[in-house]
Amino acid sequence: MARVRLSVAERRVELLRAAIEQIEARGVAAVRIADVAAALGVSNALVLYHFSTKEKLVAAAFTHAAQDDLAHLRKLLGRRTSALRRLRAAVRWYAPTGQAKGWRLWIEGWAVALREPALREVTRDLDKEWKAALVEVIAEGVAADEFVCADPVGTALRLTALMDGLAVQLTSYPGSVPRSRAQEWVDEALARELGLDREALAGR
Repeated sequence: MARVRLSVAERRVELLRAAIEQIEARGVAAVRIADVAAALGVSNALVLYHFSTKEKLVAAAFTHAAQDDLAHLRKLLGRRTSALRRLRAAVRWYAPTGQAKGWRLWIEGWAVALREPALREVTRDLDKEWKAALVEVIAEGVAADEFVCADPVGTALRLTALMDGLAVQLTSYPGSVPRSRAQEWVDEALARELGLDREALAGR
């Protein structure tokens, strides 16, 4: 069956998505240009035409994944509802027990970023944008008297640190923490940071 002819932009996106899947499955160190090509049934030369080296492909793949995650975050926070509902939806999606995909990818990215400046920049920028978005919606909730939070920046840092840490436990050591317990901890932390009890958080 003949392959559909794609535009340059469409082909790049297809290659980036395949690269993300291969990185999640094999890890950055083990993944090869040939793995990405084989997953799509294309030649190595085609992959190298769009991304001249494996390093450039990997950096572009993480950038693509980051933009996808940020686009979904903006969608959640852009809903026409209370700040608390938007914040709760974003936190529950981001948490490793939620619907967010790719925790294995980001854990791999954090590890490689220790040695690769290009990936460090991607992961750092994603982290900054996530925290800034949470700080903004927390400040909105405080201004609307929906909850109390004296330090939105600190709250965003503590919440994301908790969720990132739980993601490592749940992804790297399956069974170490029950998913239901991890979700309880996230909900309790969010309620505590906003001066609410957990029942009030769930009911709003």
